[in-house]
Amino acid sequence: MKRYEKIVLEAEKGITFEVSEGTSEGELIIRALNIATANVYSTNYVNPPIPEGWKHVEGEWNNGFVIQDFKGNQFVWIPVGFLDANGTLDGTNFSEKFGRRNYQDDEFSYGEFIEELDEKLRKQWESVQKYGGFYISRYNISKNKQTGEAQSVKGEMPWTNINWFDAMEAAKTFGDGVFVTSHLPFGEEYDSALEWFIKSGKRTKEEIANDSTQWGNFWNTRNAQKKVVKTGTCEEWSTNKIFDLAGNVDEWTQEKNKRLSRVIRGGCCCFDGYGYPVAYRVRSNPYHYYIFTGFRATLFLA
Repeated sequence: MKRYEKIVLEAEKGITFEVSEGTSEGELIIRALNIATANVYSTNYVNPPIPEGWKHVEGEWNNGFVIQDFKGNQFVWIPVGFLDANGTLDGTNFSEKFGRRNYQDDEFSYGEFIEELDEKLRKQWESVQKYGGFYISRYNISKNKQTGEAQSVKGEMPWTNINWFDAMEAAKTFGDGVFVTSHLPFGEEYDSALEWFIKSGKRTKEEIANDSTQWGNFWNTRNAQKKVVKTGTCEEWSTNKIFDLAGNVDEWTQEKNKRLSRVIRGGCCCFDGYGYPVAYRVRSNPYHYYIFTGFRATLFLA
């Protein structure tokens, strides 16, 4: 086989090339892009980064790219670069493609609920801009029976009866603490996941904003169990390989309202899916804890 030391690519006017490493060792990906598009949007979302110490276990970027660490914790890639940009958080710098949304009013969420663009959120935004997306836990976080550690695994009861402060601390325990760290989801991350469900054609805005009954463990779901069940119990309750974002247990986020109450999202098994769809926001005292409220974690890639 003849080997070449140099490869020359020629393109018509207005076309450029993006070169990136593939997911397999030694793989090089070359994409032809429209220059106007290339200057605005990152295409890294189609080539998710795999952090050191993690491995790809299933799925592709557009249907649930799942990675796993040596403890069995699984996270799913949210390709933010895939989303449409139609606004800004601070009016100038923060693309709404990574931002909070008010689905009931079909507009960007200012109003009652806020999330300051502080140092931590800005770092996550910069990571999203660099890599084209972020990872979110595939399952509701559960508690390891032997070690007491937070985990994102299938077949365990979600970690509930936990207040916001303790959920914040537990969500920080994934990754190596340097190049990969983790945190309780920001409102931006939660809503970007929902927007991906819509853009990928897997869920409708109606299912997200008005009635999530049939894709979660709600009180009125078909064959409802009317109780909290183990993580990953039903395939019908997953979208793009993320389980139980709607129903089962609702989830603490870092979003807050003007009174500094923290925001819980997602609905739970003791409510109906049309009254508390996955996009619903409810505020709560961060010191309180509930038997139907749990949490997730998202990864920060440096």
